[in-house]
Amino acid sequence: MLTRPGDAMMLASVWLAALAIDCWMGNVRGDPNAKRLYDDLLSNYNRLIRPVVNNSDKLEVKLGLKLTQLVDMNLKSQIMTTNLWVEQEWYDYKLSWDPDEYGGLEYIYVPSEHIWLPDIVLFNNADGNYEVTLMTMATLYNDGKVIWKPPAIYKSSCKINVEFFPFDEQSCVMRFGSWTYDGLQVDLQHENQVPGSNIVPIGINLKEYYPSCEWDILAVPAQRNEEYLPCCPNQPYPDITFTITMRRKTLFYTVNLIIPCVGLSFLTVLVFYLPSDSGEKVSLVISILLSLTVFFLLLAEIIPPTSLAVPLLGKYLMFTMILVSFSITVTVGVLNVHFRSPATHKMSAWVRRVFIRTLPRLLLMRRPKYGPRDDYDDQGVKIRNGCNGRRSGEFREGGFPDLSRDPSFNGTYKMGDGHDDMLGQGSDYGTTSRQRKYSPEVQKAIEGVQFIAQHMRDEDKDLNTVEDWKYVAMVLDRMFLWIFAIACVVGTCGIIFQAPSLYDDRIPIDGLISEITRKI
Repeated sequence: MLTRPGDAMMLASVWLAALAIDCWMGNVRGDPNAKRLYDDLLSNYNRLIRPVVNNSDKLEVKLGLKLTQLVDMNLKSQIMTTNLWVEQEWYDYKLSWDPDEYGGLEYIYVPSEHIWLPDIVLFNNADGNYEVTLMTMATLYNDGKVIWKPPAIYKSSCKINVEFFPFDEQSCVMRFGSWTYDGLQVDLQHENQVPGSNIVPIGINLKEYYPSCEWDILAVPAQRNEEYLPCCPNQPYPDITFTITMRRKTLFYTVNLIIPCVGLSFLTVLVFYLPSDSGEKVSLVISILLSLTVFFLLLAEIIPPTSLAVPLLGKYLMFTMILVSFSITVTVGVLNVHFRSPATHKMSAWVRRVFIRTLPRLLLMRRPKYGPRDDYDDQGVKIRNGCNGRRSGEFREGGFPDLSRDPSFNGTYKMGDGHDDMLGQGSDYGTTSRQRKYSPEVQKAIEGVQFIAQHMRDEDKDLNTVEDWKYVAMVLDRMFLWIFAIACVVGTCGIIFQAPSLYDDRIPIDGLISEITRKI
């Protein structure tokens, strides 16, 4: 007969369950001494009573932690999540036996719910579960020693110091103690505590610690403390405080935060290398400012909202933002100087002396001088600069003499040797013996030429002034380029190198102690 797949699965499950029950019953039948010992120990046992002979006796409980993983360090919520084994050891005189009476059994495993347990809790818990939630088996030894090692995932509150973030070190504490009993009833001690000392240098077992990708563990000391409450001055309340000192691995934040911020900071310097005529100087600075705002938002999402200290990265972002804001002001001023003209501003003598003569030499700037004018015009026609050895400055453009500089000129033009020398073909104005009165048309033409020449000279002068203002703006750009470059380098080094962890050469102990790290 064919069976359906569901029936086959159900049949297989039934067979497996029956096999497991048979094996368990076989073990029980095969070890009657363990069953008899279990019944004898727990038949009349009361788990609610502290296991001491006299009520005034003190029960010593030893406590230790085995850290297996640092799950998370939430800076914003200030919560540290750890995976631990809470190792507890004490002596229960009711749970001792003679091994010879029970077939040589020296230890037995029993459910922890059936025996007395010290109510050890984490005082600085942050998620509501103060005690161990997984009740694992406890190990009983024939001399009455009880060892219980339940695993637990604790979320403990941790005071975060963000002053040197992301080059920071954090010290988080985990404070364990008895919730009910005082020190006269339960004497809580560390499992490795030396008599006469309350401090254990390596208070957390790291042999099975899985290394964290974000933190290096530098120290794990433990210390036993006693607290006296105002209500009970004669009753000490002991606790054991475990401290985990960690140093952040900075590669992630260096690549994703520090290097981009430094790059944006030095982009501010390039603003002053960008020509003013491009029209993109202010746009570039505003873009840098917006990028810094994005990094500020990222930083606010990472660090806790505390007003006790400004993080190192926040200081650097503020420094860069101030630098960029100041560069916007300077850039606007430079652009104002660059686009000045003789019609709006007159260049004073001290500006010309400082920004055209003195500062360019200090800034190693050389202004190219105007070369000799080309002897050919745009059409390739050769232009004469003067006549009969005269200097070119004595004639107007187009070969006309500069009549305004001749004191003998009064509207007439001197002639020599019977030749008309109206256009200045080489005769000397002061040696001619005849004068000829020109017609009004010629005089108007000469006056027009003079006006054009004067207008061209004025344009050249204005053009030179405009170029001087542009050169002053260029000198300002070069000066602020050096100032901002030095400020960026000094500010970056001065802020980043404040972090003590950059000079901390301590070797992490998790890599030295953890056996898992060695296997990796």
